[in-house]
Amino acid sequence: MLNNEVKRLVVKMDPKDNVLVALTDLPKDEKVIFEEQTYILQDAIKAKHKFYTTDLSKGDEVIMYGVLVGKVEYDVAKGSLMTTSNLKHAADPYEYRDVAFSWQAPDVSKYKNRTFKGFKRKDGRVGTANYWLFVPTVFCENRNLDVIKEALHNELGYSVSDKYTQYTHQLLKAYQNGENMASIDLQPNTTANRIFKNVDGIKFLNHQGGCGGTRQDSSTLSALLASYANHPNVAGITVLSLGCQHLQVQDFMTDVKKQNPAFDKPMFIFEQQTAQSEEVLIANAIKQTFEGLIEINKLERTAQPLSELILGVKCGGSDGFSGVSANPAVGYTSDLLVALGGKVLLAEFPELCGVEQNLIDRCETKETAEKFIDLMRSYDALAHKVGSGFHMNPSPGNIKDGLITDAIKSAGAAKKGGTAPVVDVLDYTEPVTKAGLSLVCTPGNDVEATTGKAAAGATLILFTTGLGTPTGNPVCPVIKVATNSVLANNMSDIIDIDCGPIISGEKTIEEMGEDILEYCIKAASGEIIPKAVQLNQDDFIPWKRGVSL
Repeated sequence: MLNNEVKRLVVKMDPKDNVLVALTDLPKDEKVIFEEQTYILQDAIKAKHKFYTTDLSKGDEVIMYGVLVGKVEYDVAKGSLMTTSNLKHAADPYEYRDVAFSWQAPDVSKYKNRTFKGFKRKDGRVGTANYWLFVPTVFCENRNLDVIKEALHNELGYSVSDKYTQYTHQLLKAYQNGENMASIDLQPNTTANRIFKNVDGIKFLNHQGGCGGTRQDSSTLSALLASYANHPNVAGITVLSLGCQHLQVQDFMTDVKKQNPAFDKPMFIFEQQTAQSEEVLIANAIKQTFEGLIEINKLERTAQPLSELILGVKCGGSDGFSGVSANPAVGYTSDLLVALGGKVLLAEFPELCGVEQNLIDRCETKETAEKFIDLMRSYDALAHKVGSGFHMNPSPGNIKDGLITDAIKSAGAAKKGGTAPVVDVLDYTEPVTKAGLSLVCTPGNDVEATTGKAAAGATLILFTTGLGTPTGNPVCPVIKVATNSVLANNMSDIIDIDCGPIISGEKTIEEMGEDILEYCIKAASGEIIPKAVQLNQDDFIPWKRGVSL
């Protein structure tokens, strides 16, 4: 087998690694030549999976991405498949070290005069969208929100269920008339019937909190909801309250003003227990919101520098190619944006397990590093207290597609943050304030993490996936980035960008990273609508600060 062909069969992620990743299915007994070394495969190696590049004895360390990712459970031969039976999670300890970190920023000269068309808010921040937001202070108001959503979405052109309603109507009509239903096709939705052309959506934060549970839960929820009200993509807010719940309207307003003393967005507040009736409450909420929509529809996009973008980076439904293609490509996009003066948010603390030392060494100050260490250790301790741990993070789907240990998953996941210095560490609901790369404490859970990123201020989220996930967010457009072309083709209705060309060798990580930045610029300008936004995939799950991996 020729060497130039072999380079497309396997890849080594770091010179220190003692495993190789298969880029395609490789049969048992295959002779693989890589970097002048020959490997005879002891097992069939499916694409995305790994094999050992040397004989290992029980207890030996396995290195991938240049870090410890596990220790072998028994002797394994060179060319053997990495499995959950022969490898168990292990990660290096970490501590603050006073090291000098230097960063070679990418060349961004061709982007320096580029702009995007965003919504400049009075507080100086810039949104990539113009939303009206409905906020319930307690789960008791969810039904009222659903009624209002149905009315406003259907009448004002924001519903994505119209095509299904019409489809069902046509099927019913054919059935009633005794006609053949085979010729009835589903028709696509269109945004042409939207009444308010400058209002990108009307969003609803249904949740299960605000009362019961602990007062701490309600306090955290209040800060979360306040951060959404303050979000640069939000232009106006309607608040629905029952009246007797833990999370009182005045507590919510206190948090809003605490986060932004100059808050001046239109906000309408309705309390059910002081209303004449539920019917009157809903009617008044619809009427005043309609008047608010008229006002925010007058706002228009204007040219803004790329430094005003706030990019959240996330992965979910990850596979063995996540750390090979999509995550490194998004990481290069992150580095480009940091070099341009923008902000990047890397979260999912359970998925930073094993790469803590690298991130600590990249922190600009000792205080920032120690805050990260404290948050990681307290999170890990809480998980162990209930009999769990970060090592239990990979899902069955992750494992099936090559992510054998949490350290492997985490080392690949951390690539989304690029290589820039860490300028800040944010606890859950803390807003981003510094240009550069910030770490945000959230679970790895897809929706809890994206909910937390938006709370920190992300105005776009790049979400990489190898298995496919439809996750979105109510106020922050989520862009789906596939690790492989098979997924991109099979789930084209939810995927925006395909990083498969990295696997096939058609594009470099840097080229793909630039393509992703170009997509972000268009999405931030409203020129491209990401699939999750088109589908109204408005997932929102507050984190109660319990154990969630």
